[in-house]
Amino acid sequence: MTNTKKDRYIFPALLDYAEDGISVSFPDLPGAFTCGDNDEEAFRMAKECLALHIYGMEQDSEDIPTPKKVQDISVLENQVIAAIEVWMPPFRHEMEQKAVKKTLTIPKWLDELAVENNVNFSRILQDGLKAHLGVDQSEGSKKT
Repeated sequence: MTNTKKDRYIFPALLDYAEDGISVSFPDLPGAFTCGDNDEEAFRMAKECLALHIYGMEQDSEDIPTPKKVQDISVLENQVIAAIEVWMPPFRHEMEQKAVKKTLTIPKWLDELAVENNVNFSRILQDGLKAHLGVDQSEGSKKT
C-alpha cells in the first residue's frame, strides 16, 4: 500500500456480463462499482469510477492499495478481467474546479435590491472571496 499520489494508476476490473448489462467492480477497491449497457459504456464508466474512487481515497489520505496481478484473480464463465488506466492530473483539476452549492443569508431588502439590478450572486460572492483571500482570479492560487 502507498499513500503517495501518483499521476497514473492501472487497476484490474472485473466485468460481469449478464442479460441486463455489464457490472464492473475492482477487486482491490471495495466499494468501487459501476455498470454499462455495452462494452464501450462499461469501460468508460469503469475509468470514471476508478478515477473518482482513487480521488476520494487521496482526499481522505487513505492508502492506495497495490493492484493484484491479473493472473491472480479468479473469474467465472461470464466474467473477464480488464486493466483500467486513469491519468489523474486532469481529473484532479476538474474536481477542484467543480462548482459547489452554498447557502447563505442576506437581509431581505438587500436581496430585493440585488434582484432588481440583475446581480449575479454567485459571481459577486466568488469575486469577493477571491479578493478577501488574496487568490488569483483564474486559478485560485495565492497571490505573492
